[in-house]
Amino acid sequence: MTISDKAEALDIEPGVIGKGRWIERWIPENELFWEARGKQIAFRNLAFSIVAEHIGFSVWLLWSIVVVKMYGTFDSSGALVAAGANGWALTAGQGFTLLAVASGVGAFLRIPYTFAVPVFGGRNWTVISAMLLLVPTLGLAWAVSHPELPFTTLVLVAATAGFGGGNFASSMANISFFYPERRKGWALGLNAAGGNIGVAVAQKLVPLAIGLGGLGLANAGLVYVPLAVAAAVLAFLFMDNLREAKADPKPTAASLKHGHTYLMAFLYIGTFGSFIGYSAAFPTLLKVVFERPDIALSWGFLGAFIGSLSRPYGGRLADRIGGSVVTVLSFVAMAVAGYTAVLGVQHHSLLVFFVSFMALFAFTGIGNGSTYRMIPSIFTRIHADQGEDSDESRLDFKRRAAGAVGIISAVGAFGGFAIPFVYKWANETYGTIVPALQIYVAVFLAMAALTVVFYLRPGARMRNV
Repeated sequence: MTISDKAEALDIEPGVIGKGRWIERWIPENELFWEARGKQIAFRNLAFSIVAEHIGFSVWLLWSIVVVKMYGTFDSSGALVAAGANGWALTAGQGFTLLAVASGVGAFLRIPYTFAVPVFGGRNWTVISAMLLLVPTLGLAWAVSHPELPFTTLVLVAATAGFGGGNFASSMANISFFYPERRKGWALGLNAAGGNIGVAVAQKLVPLAIGLGGLGLANAGLVYVPLAVAAAVLAFLFMDNLREAKADPKPTAASLKHGHTYLMAFLYIGTFGSFIGYSAAFPTLLKVVFERPDIALSWGFLGAFIGSLSRPYGGRLADRIGGSVVTVLSFVAMAVAGYTAVLGVQHHSLLVFFVSFMALFAFTGIGNGSTYRMIPSIFTRIHADQGEDSDESRLDFKRRAAGAVGIISAVGAFGGFAIPFVYKWANETYGTIVPALQIYVAVFLAMAALTVVFYLRPGARMRNV
């Protein structure tokens, strides 16, 4: 570090500038600044970002458990034998539709949520987005208490759960500005894992909450109302806005000029899209395929829990050995686990099926961390290839990477929309989910091959990112 670098680091006092807790300058790549002041502020923002994102993910996946209680029992002719909770009698196809809609809206909202951070500020938008969670939570509590509602109304209410899915993109884009390049993998992995694990917590907490207070299914939404308010208050009190993440859509738009943005979005469908799609559908699969709603409600959370915990380790491995290596290994392992899940269905072995899905969840988490780590590395490589090393150009590419993170997370999340519909198609067309699982295996192998071609083969421009 030069004398001027040290002087700059010591002279800069990040703090509140005027109203709204805006930090005027932020130089995390300066080691002296980072150790003296930066990492404490960055970690504080990371911690409360995780809290808000965790609640958001939980709300996004509330319907994954609620629908299990709403399924009716039908005989071979399709006649209703017994209604589910609160008098509901959903079919498997209707359940998959609700799950897909909630996931799809959450994926779509990730795009405007990404732009919201530079417009409003990371701290300010975290407050707003947390308060928006009152819409799906109160809406769910109302809708499930009225079984006379038409199914289209139920779909519209489930769609509002997408507010929770949008939180991820804004949170990740915001945190990416706080951390230096060398620490992004672990920081983004922790941020994402803290959010992802909200799926598991919701799937474990909601069945318990439903049995309390005599309100039944309504409790699934009501229990998250005070938690959403608490997340907003904590963000208001303890988070900061960075002036560096200014309201400028040009870098995000510029990220779309790079082919790697589209390729990484496709690969992210295979990692995160699989995680969120399987998380939403897994409890229903246990109910529909093996007729075990008891296991769906008591153990359905375990897959999302494992996938969430493994994500930061995917980021850490990527920091050490390269994101592309970890991503390829993850896709291959996911294909193997998908194949054994097929065997579990064909032989009607709940144990084989369950263990296979636990492995699938673990490697989706690892792949989530590694693919996310690849994004800033790719844009750093593109910047280096252009041969311009000014402060302005570095900041421009940092903003492009942050914008790409939001876009890629949005496209990847559409996997959560597609997966339930593929299960629905397979179950209604063939009477089994085996064709859906076989499609997923083929897609994972294709994604592994693409990663090798563009990011691992000798001579690849982005080799070992």
